[in-house]
Amino acid sequence: MNILIGGKGKMGRLIRQTAENRGHTVLANADALNLSVIKMEKKANMIIDFSHPDNLSWIIPYAMENNASVVYGTTGLTAEQEEQLRMLSQHVPVFRSANFSYGVAVLQKLLEEAVPLLADTFDMELVETHHNQKADAPSGTAKALLAIMDQDNSYEKVYGREGITGARKKEIGVHSLRGGTEAGEHSVHFFGSSESITITHHASDRQIFADGALRAAEFLQRQKPGMYSMQDLMKG
Repeated sequence: MNILIGGKGKMGRLIRQTAENRGHTVLANADALNLSVIKMEKKANMIIDFSHPDNLSWIIPYAMENNASVVYGTTGLTAEQEEQLRMLSQHVPVFRSANFSYGVAVLQKLLEEAVPLLADTFDMELVETHHNQKADAPSGTAKALLAIMDQDNSYEKVYGREGITGARKKEIGVHSLRGGTEAGEHSVHFFGSSESITITHHASDRQIFADGALRAAEFLQRQKPGMYSMQDLMKG
């Protein structure tokens, strides 16, 4: 593949190294400020972006003009940007995920099985931990897990607790911890009467996300226009 990577930060550099190690050509690490001055002899047939929502301003027109597939892992999009990405998927293959870890995809499958069995008699809480430079809270992965925990949107979401909160209602507590260099941890707690269950995924190295992004890109090479996810990748 000829790959254009959005962003020049730690994740962008890691994705570049991983892509080159897998035998692909990286044309550039680009953002909205430097894309117009990058001189590229080849056109990208794949864009991978884990950077900032503002980069959609050039990713979408570039993908449309060059028929490039898009692997998109940036979180914190507005509803309008989500819709723009959905519209793009009608023209080119788009792989959209808040987390490119295979283990997180398995965690989501586990929750799909566990929540219907436990939600009626167990209280549910969600805790996520990330490094001290992460911009958004809760994480995109936490939001994806929350959507599985409350598919019919019948629970009140309580983002942290403070003061005299009173007895628990039909609610899910969501808690975000930030510190150090934590690559990411997500824990879903089920609290019942005299028993509890916790399902946790811990990422010790960002390399797993870069590896997942490249697997997604290689998967997209065989796909028609549409919106794809880690669940599609797991099916092969």
